[in-house]
Amino acid sequence: MTAMYSLGLGVGTRNQKGEWLEVFFPHPLLAPASETASAIAAALGYNGGNQAIEIQQAQLPGLHEQLEQAGAPAELLQSLSQFRSSKRPLVAVLLESDAGPASVPEAYLKLHLISHRLVKPHGTNIDGIFGVLPNVAWTNQGAVDLQELPERQLQARLAGEVLEVACVDKFPKMSNYVVPAGVRIAHTARVRLGAYLGEGTTIMHEGFVNFNAGTEGPGMIEGRISAGVMVGAGSDLGGGCSTMGTLSGGGNIVISVGDGCLIGANAGIGIPLGDRCTVESGLYVTAGTKVAVLDDQGNLVEYAKARDLAGKPDLLFRRNSVNGAVECLTNKSAVELNEALHANN
Repeated sequence: MTAMYSLGLGVGTRNQKGEWLEVFFPHPLLAPASETASAIAAALGYNGGNQAIEIQQAQLPGLHEQLEQAGAPAELLQSLSQFRSSKRPLVAVLLESDAGPASVPEAYLKLHLISHRLVKPHGTNIDGIFGVLPNVAWTNQGAVDLQELPERQLQARLAGEVLEVACVDKFPKMSNYVVPAGVRIAHTARVRLGAYLGEGTTIMHEGFVNFNAGTEGPGMIEGRISAGVMVGAGSDLGGGCSTMGTLSGGGNIVISVGDGCLIGANAGIGIPLGDRCTVESGLYVTAGTKVAVLDDQGNLVEYAKARDLAGKPDLLFRRNSVNGAVECLTNKSAVELNEALHANN
């Protein structure tokens, strides 16, 4: 067998038509050993390409035996043992290549790879994921197909219960699938599956992290990390601040925040920031913002578009309180994190 990009054994939810709504992969693998991939392929009749293959209960003993003989990871064998008691449908996803997902199980495996820190944002191909994922009602009884929701709500009421609908979305909250080590999340609904949270990251109540986005850690996030945005180590996002993602009008520019940066409360960026940059509270810097570039003595050097300063380190963006001009000067005081505030363990 040729090298396998990724594989996962999961348990999921399907609607009454047999269509997948979501899949949980307890131990997804990136670049699995060829022996492990070959054992799964032989047991399930895999014939190449990217496939999601339903696993029948009768196949589990043979699959477990072949994986054991192949020296598969212990956690994979443990999952198979636990799957034997499952009343939910089981699936194996084998990805020969890093192509965009073509099915719900493939999409969920890709999202798991990011949230398990096996790949970073932009590190795996998720092209077309919106068209693949269904809109789902996420309830206290799990994922429910929207067309089946009224009947499920009625059944709950007749039983003297309430079917609590937490949200209606294509993406579930990450913490229902994985909680990475060494993080704090004050409001779990504000971090989507497919977010990457590096160790030492704190997400406060109003912080938000979209899929295919995240933080290197450590860092304090009290603002919004939009889809596609990666925040560097030691950077803080103040309350109410925002980063412009490629889904929010940012075009094809990949917005990122370097190491040791600070975006002040209610500020925002539409350009990538280099290391050790600061954006003053309340200031939103977009690519077309006209910026007065100052030297170390505060003298005007030139006027530039903010896009011309994208990715450059040690810059301070501020608004002149007298004339309202947006100014940029060398940031002489690098952001130093409060170690006690950012301790997560």
